[in-house]
Amino acid sequence: MIKFSFTEKKDTRSGFGIGLHELGKSNPNVVALCADLTGSLKMDAFKKEFPNRFFQIGIAEANMIGIAAGMTIGGKIPFTGTFANFSTGRVYDQIRQSVAYSGKNVKICASHAGLTLGEDGATHQILEDIGMMKMLPGMTVIVPADHAQTKAATLALGEHVGPTYLRFGRPNWPIFTAGRPFQIGKADRMLEGRDVTIIACGHMVWQAVEAEEKLADMGISVELINMHTIKPLDVEAILTSVQKTGCVVTCEEHQINGGLGDSVAQVLSRFNPSPLEMVAVNDSFGESGVPTQLLTKYGLSPANIVSAVEKVIKRKKKINSRILNIEY
Repeated sequence: MIKFSFTEKKDTRSGFGIGLHELGKSNPNVVALCADLTGSLKMDAFKKEFPNRFFQIGIAEANMIGIAAGMTIGGKIPFTGTFANFSTGRVYDQIRQSVAYSGKNVKICASHAGLTLGEDGATHQILEDIGMMKMLPGMTVIVPADHAQTKAATLALGEHVGPTYLRFGRPNWPIFTAGRPFQIGKADRMLEGRDVTIIACGHMVWQAVEAEEKLADMGISVELINMHTIKPLDVEAILTSVQKTGCVVTCEEHQINGGLGDSVAQVLSRFNPSPLEMVAVNDSFGESGVPTQLLTKYGLSPANIVSAVEKVIKRKKKINSRILNIEY
């Protein structure tokens, strides 16, 4: 039986919009910049109540990043908003040079990430952004799981100092983290288990919740970790869990190269080598389609997570069998 349920679905971008509006009320230094996508980023409420602190830059994302970096010099806390593809791929040079290199307190807030952008197609469905951003020195990278957690993450950024990338999405998605604590850099262990650790981020956390129901029926006990912060990564949470379960499956709406799975693999290889399987997009661009259908086509469904769990447990048992057969 699923241990988490939901009563409604909301898009994660709306969680960002609500959080930004609340920050605007509590902190007069918070300003917002948008690249001609105010409605899509749900920044309307902030714009309406704080027109003198909202800046419509137009379709000029590089300029938006440069302006935001400059605003920090005067003590402002700028939140930039556009699609994830335009927030990272189009302006990587400006982010690297004007924000990350000089450690500017800019919050790069990116909607419509991953495959679940859906019908807008491959040119807008960036699947490399987590890797691009986490490699920048000093950059914090956050990928919340639902509407409630996106709001919590946005509010947390009001107090956090330093360059940050906040990644969220377009589709309505189950809300299931309401009331749970959120702390940047501290993973949320949502389920305790003994057979396998599943580490997921973003929309894939709910996919993992659904997979856990099927795995429980199969007699497999899952420890589920919502790794909402990709950088800094909660290494302690990973090692504590894998010491108990002995194997890991990572789940992300991102390329298999460069994302959450790679970060977890680095931790395991350095501190506790263990079988690992990654549920992610396998070196491919996306396409236009219904978000949930795209997740299935590109191998990110609950069924794919179940298959990865079966595979990694089989590998764990094989390794354990070899260890037991070693003659001393």
